[in-house]
Amino acid sequence: MSNFPDDILALAQAIITDFTSRKQMVATAESCTGGLIAGALTEISGSSAVVDRGFVTYTNTAKIEMLGVQEGTLDLVGAVSKETALQMVHGALFRSRADVAVAVTGIAGPSGGSPDKPVGLVHLAAKSRLGELIHREMRYGDIGRDKVRLATVKTALEMLLDVAHTA
Repeated sequence: MSNFPDDILALAQAIITDFTSRKQMVATAESCTGGLIAGALTEISGSSAVVDRGFVTYTNTAKIEMLGVQEGTLDLVGAVSKETALQMVHGALFRSRADVAVAVTGIAGPSGGSPDKPVGLVHLAAKSRLGELIHREMRYGDIGRDKVRLATVKTALEMLLDVAHTA
């Protein structure tokens, strides 16, 4: 029994079907979602043909060690930034066997926000090994931790589908 909403499961199913037919694999790099993107994908039967691996990099140290995010980037612009999301997705792609990767970093709340980085701010990046790169800055608002995380999963899955069609 899944705890994911139907719209997320439908996107995950579309990814598994599409990637299976293209013989493509995916990797995830997750901070604020804590593995939920990989979890949604692996809810689908047949996902073992598509999901290569997932990186849950909640701390800055994990982002540096597992994904190769530059310490200077984290010092300069912080973990919740376009630059960090781009480095995370690049690291996930090139430290896996995946054809496409997605990365997310954000502030799910209820605490941790600031005037320039409010609760609900999430940076997402999706990248194809062939070079296509998408970044989205989402401001979901202070809608509650669970809703921010699920909205991020949905956006990430949509981005995977978008970038897969260019791979």
